[in-house]
Amino acid sequence: MEVCVISLGGIIQKLTAPCRNGSYEDVVLGFDAPDRYAEGHPYFGALIGRYGNRIRSGRFLLDEAEYVLATNDGENHLHGGLHGFDKVEWDVEHLAGEPDAALRLSCVSADGEEGYPGRLNVTVTYSLTSRDELRIDYRATTDKPTPVNLTSHVYFNLAGQGRGTVIDHEVEIFASHFTPVREGLIPTGSIQSVDGTPMDFRTRTAIGERIDDTDEQLLLAGGYDHNWVLDKEPGNLEIAARVLEPSSGRQLEVYTTEPGLQFYTGNSLDGSICGKQDKSYVSRSGFCLETQHYPDSPNQPAFPPTILMPGEVYETKTVYRFTAT
Repeated sequence: MEVCVISLGGIIQKLTAPCRNGSYEDVVLGFDAPDRYAEGHPYFGALIGRYGNRIRSGRFLLDEAEYVLATNDGENHLHGGLHGFDKVEWDVEHLAGEPDAALRLSCVSADGEEGYPGRLNVTVTYSLTSRDELRIDYRATTDKPTPVNLTSHVYFNLAGQGRGTVIDHEVEIFASHFTPVREGLIPTGSIQSVDGTPMDFRTRTAIGERIDDTDEQLLLAGGYDHNWVLDKEPGNLEIAARVLEPSSGRQLEVYTTEPGLQFYTGNSLDGSICGKQDKSYVSRSGFCLETQHYPDSPNQPAFPPTILMPGEVYETKTVYRFTAT
C-alpha cells in the first residue's frame, strides 16, 4: 500500500489498496495537485478539529461562561470553524526507525482561535503497517478546559476514486443505536434504537438499498449523515464498521477507541468538483467513516463528555484495515 499526505490540512491525498486480483488502486477522493486543496473543497482527506462535526448555534457553556464560535454551516459551527485544522499548515516529521512507515504531524491552536478557550497542542501520527493498515493516533494537551473531538474526513470509493458512486458498496456498522437529528443536522439529544429504521446496518446492506427512503432522518440529511453509537467499550480499540465493494473485492474495516462513528455518503457532492484524473465527483461518489465523540456534545449533557482539562492527555486511535475477498 501507499499513502501520500500533504502538510496543508494533514490531508490524505492518496491511498492505494489491493483488490482480489492483487492490483492496487487509489481509493480516496481528492486532487492530483497539492495546491488545488488551498482553493477550497469539502474536507477531502483532511484532519478535523478542534471539534469534528457540529456544535449548535456555535455556542456552548463551560464553567458558567458562554463561548461563541465561528459559524460556517448556517447558524451552526462545523468541523472547527472557518479556519479549522483542515486549513492549518502542519509541521511534519518522518519517524525514522519505526517498524512501520510513519509521519508525525503537529500544530498549536492558540487560545481563542475560532472562539475556543485554551492553547491546544496537537500531534497526529499516520502509520502505514505491513498488514495493509493505515493507523491514525491523535494526541492533544491544553492549558485551559476546552472541547476536543478530532477526526479524519477521508472520502472512500473502494472501486477506485472517480469510478462512479458508492451505492453498491455493502456496509456493516457495529451499532444498535444512533443519535437522531433535527433540522441543521443537530442531534435532538436522544439515543434511538436502529430497529426498524434505515439506520440498521447490523447486517451487511448496500448503501443504495434504503438511502432514498422517505424516512425523516434520511430526508433531513439527503441521505446518510448521522452518528452511530457503537456497541463497544469506549477507549478499547474495537471494530466499528466493515465495507465491501463487490466488484473489486476490496474490503475496509474500521477499528477505533472512540464511542461514535459518523457515516456520510457524500450527499452534497453535485458534480461541480473535478477531482483526480479529471473525474467529476457526483452525489454519493464517496463515503466517509469519521470516528468521533457525538456531535454537539458540549450542549448535550447526556452524551459522553468531550472537555479536555489541563494536565490531561487526549488520546484516541483509529485503524483503517484493507483486505480483499
